[in-house]
Amino acid sequence: MNSLEDPLWENCRLDKAAKEQLDFDGHYAFPGVLNHPTQKRLTEALAAIEDLRKDEARFEGPKPIHMYAAEYNEYLASLVAHPQLLKLARDTLGDDIRYDHTVTLNRHPGSNGAGWHSHGYAEDDPSLGFVRIFFYVNGFEASDSALKVVPGSHHYRDAEISAGLKDEDLRENWLAGKRHPLSGEPLRIEKLVAPPGTIILMWTHAAHAVTSRISTDSTRWTVVYAYRNPGRESGARQISEAFEANPPDGAEGLMSLY
Repeated sequence: MNSLEDPLWENCRLDKAAKEQLDFDGHYAFPGVLNHPTQKRLTEALAAIEDLRKDEARFEGPKPIHMYAAEYNEYLASLVAHPQLLKLARDTLGDDIRYDHTVTLNRHPGSNGAGWHSHGYAEDDPSLGFVRIFFYVNGFEASDSALKVVPGSHHYRDAEISAGLKDEDLRENWLAGKRHPLSGEPLRIEKLVAPPGTIILMWTHAAHAVTSRISTDSTRWTVVYAYRNPGRESGARQISEAFEANPPDGAEGLMSLY
């Protein structure tokens, strides 16, 4: 089992330039940084979660299982307070952070993807941040369960961005007439590509969607770890009372709401 000393990556640092780009665009990618042992362990852990989901009723604990993934898998739990992951979260948010959730986002062959949406947190207080850190274990191509984003959309701090799977749904509604508040350029949709082992950071208010999974022989393995500055209720928080009372090693002080 992984210990807190086992490195997840070698070169993944949110320096000043990267942080400025994250704040400008609402997302930032570190392509292919997860090392091979981490990719292997994550794949095994995420496959184990999928096996549990086949008959969730058999298991005690919070449901659905994939929304509380760290509570069902020791390896996923061990990463909650991994020093490298916490440094990345604190480089993004500052020192005062709380863990919010670990959710698996695996995409099986034939998956329809996900329509355009955003998430909410402290819409009235920009000093309170909420970041999702996505581990795209085996990556994705632009046409196959790819992440789509709208750079700059997070500046609107709109928790209720919602549209269908088609980009036209977003263009004709929420996106119409909107410009990047800093550059003045019209907001546009961008489709990302991620080689295996990619990490992507995303501010919670950023508009995003996922294309369909066209691969017929493989699953896109993905897990997201979310952290935030305390100060508001979090509708996304997925932590059971038992997990909060008995946190993973090193996570003491990270589990409370405030």
